[in-house]
Amino acid sequence: MTFSQSSSSTLLERVKDTQRYPEARVIVLNDEVNTFEHVANCLVKIIPAMNEARAWKLANKIDKEGSAEVWCGPLEQAELYHMQLSNEGLTMAPIERC
Repeated sequence: MTFSQSSSSTLLERVKDTQRYPEARVIVLNDEVNTFEHVANCLVKIIPAMNEARAWKLANKIDKEGSAEVWCGPLEQAELYHMQLSNEGLTMAPIERC
């Protein structure tokens, strides 16, 4: 709050301090255990709005580049998707803030 003084009284004014909700990236790492099909199926099953074509592209990117960001958004959701993908046996990088 800030104080604003007029000649005879004190007026309190609200100061809005908006902070962005933290966002994070979910990154899947390449490994020698999971098949392309398993990775793609897990992505479609867990990540909202993920379609098969995009899931297969990401699975290929994971294989060729060693990792791929599969989702970015609010931290709380990122933690959930990270945990679910990990529980499916995917190798996950630590969650990174965006």
